[in-house]
Amino acid sequence: MRAIRITEFGGPEVLTLVDDEAEPTPSDGQQVMEIDAAGINYADTHQAEDTYLAPSSLPMIPGAEAVGRLPDGRRVVALLGGGGYAERAAVAPPLAFEVPDEVSDGAALALILQGTTAWHLLRTSARMTPGESVLVLAAAGGVGSLAIQLARRLGAGRIIAAASSPDKRDLALELGADVAIDSRTDDLKTAVEEANGGKIDIVLEMVGGTTTDQSIAALAPFGRCVVYGMASREAPSLVDPRRLIVRSQGVVGFWLAHAMRDPARHLAAPMQELLELTVAGDLTPVVGGTYPLSEAARAHQDLRERRTVGKLVLDPRA
Repeated sequence: MRAIRITEFGGPEVLTLVDDEAEPTPSDGQQVMEIDAAGINYADTHQAEDTYLAPSSLPMIPGAEAVGRLPDGRRVVALLGGGGYAERAAVAPPLAFEVPDEVSDGAALALILQGTTAWHLLRTSARMTPGESVLVLAAAGGVGSLAIQLARRLGAGRIIAAASSPDKRDLALELGADVAIDSRTDDLKTAVEEANGGKIDIVLEMVGGTTTDQSIAALAPFGRCVVYGMASREAPSLVDPRRLIVRSQGVVGFWLAHAMRDPARHLAAPMQELLELTVAGDLTPVVGGTYPLSEAARAHQDLRERRTVGKLVLDPRA
């Protein structure tokens, strides 16, 4: 079958299209999905160079989610342990969710990983309550664009969006942010405090480096910074627990992989809610573009250079 194969670690250049990849071999109750579309994630760029939270092994077919048909004809979107950049992949039924006809392939892919992440960031990790202020970094990205909308539905008092270009900031405002600021500023802390009229209650952070440092510095008493990525590939400063104590603040980590270990408990309800909101028109997953399988490397390059918004989709038939 056609697939993207990685045989050495590195940047986008290591993504190679092949047409002789072996068919997936299902095990432990898995089924083989015929893939209509696969999701592209920033984490995929980390896996390609072996800088992800979990170590990668070679050879590898990347891809953490796909939408398509199971042998019984059901249309599902599923989280995968890898293998999504291909025509077919092995799927574990507990990690597959039926997709209503009203939800497009791209929207379903946006919800299964970025949507459930945004849901857990706000509800599980930040434990957001109505009236609290929220800072969303990478606000036009897959997680950020959905987090803005979910924070609004949860009754956020004020939503500050940070993004790297005027077009991205305009999109964040359209999605429900109250203020949009330039994420490239050298003094993010001051920019956030000026936009919010004071310290911020919740920060959703995935950049790393000084962005994490300044996000924590902008927190109000009882504020929480939820860290779910490190796109800059730069580690932030170490956090001194004593500074958290004297400010009554928290720094929380989130990784969707832990929710995948118990999908009935941690994924079924979020997915049902997200799909229902999308069908009702109350949630708008942003699909930023569809790439042919043969141009997976270009998609990774675009991601790394911040040229994209929302969810990126890979077409295995092109």
